Amino acid sequence: MTLHEKYIKRCIQLAKNGLGTTYNNPLVGSVIVVDDTIIGEGWHYQSGKPHAEVNAIASVKDTSLLKDATIYVSLEPCSHFGKTPPCSDLIIKKGIKKVVIGTIDTFAKVSGNGVRRLMNAGCDVVLGVLEKECLELNKRFFTFHNKKRPYIVLKWAQTLDGYIAPAHTKKREPVWITNTHSKQIAHKWRAEEQAILVGNQTVIKDNPKLTTRNWSGNHPIRIVIDRSNQIPVNSNILDNITKTILITTEQHIKKSTDTLIYEAVDAHNNIAKSICDILYKHKIQSVIIEGGTHTIQSFIDKNLWDEARVFEGSITFESGTKAPICKGVLISREKITTDTLTTYKND
Repeated sequence: MTLHEKYIKRCIQLAKNGLGTTYNNPLVGSVIVVDDTIIGEGWHYQSGKPHAEVNAIASVKDTSLLKDATIYVSLEPCSHFGKTPPCSDLIIKKGIKKVVIGTIDTFAKVSGNGVRRLMNAGCDVVLGVLEKECLELNKRFFTFHNKKRPYIVLKWAQTLDGYIAPAHTKKREPVWITNTHSKQIAHKWRAEEQAILVGNQTVIKDNPKLTTRNWSGNHPIRIVIDRSNQIPVNSNILDNITKTILITTEQHIKKSTDTLIYEAVDAHNNIAKSICDILYKHKIQSVIIEGGTHTIQSFIDKNLWDEARVFEGSITFESGTKAPICKGVLISREKITTDTLTTYKND
């Protein structure tokens, strides 16, 4: 590992502290180094708050060292005025002459402008250090801006004999296939992604809350496909504790409120693509699709997915609803005590 890679790796570690809290901004970490010693570091932790470079510079106790420092940043410093001033201007103002960047920001308002501004000011800029890892760090941000849709994570739990739900249930509540450790991991994912989506049958049968009850973090935006308004009025997803989007058809549209929003789709068109367009309209950069084989399979069949996370429990149902069929590149397989978690990537 080179010296530059060492510090960009640290930038990535810092950036991950903002996972789930920086939307609609990217994850960014920054480190300031003099003579192979870190004198400052920071990360972006919330949209509208100071960026990683600003926090890193602010953490330096002896600012006279900045003229001899190298600043490392996982993503190209911004060059435009948004909710905060351009970070590239601050780097120039503080007299930092060497800048090492993980990857270019493909967002149109930046996209090389930050690098050009730094170079025009006389900075020595090194670009593309651990670029693959830095692109992976912001897969949600880049997918949203480049593909005009959210980063889509498919998630389900299945039994040893391949069922996602039993044939019959006695109560309107979830039937748990996995153990408590897997459940906690799933809630952690909810805190990391911006939204969660299910079909109306999941709501009707299981009455889920779709919140982060077992993990500290923001509740995701809840999205439910309910084309005929069949969801009971006492459903947990109508509790107004977080923003909820109900996707229905034009004839079933109701008046929206601050926390309950109705959006219409054409039931005869590609509903998966239509939903992606709705989520893009609402600036949703990532979504976990949790609900039902029919809902998940509709996105698989249209090749609208990026990652699949599949839990396999230690029980059997013998009959019921079969799990989705997903073919992707195997990324990992690990044991969660009695469960197995397998992750696939759509290549």
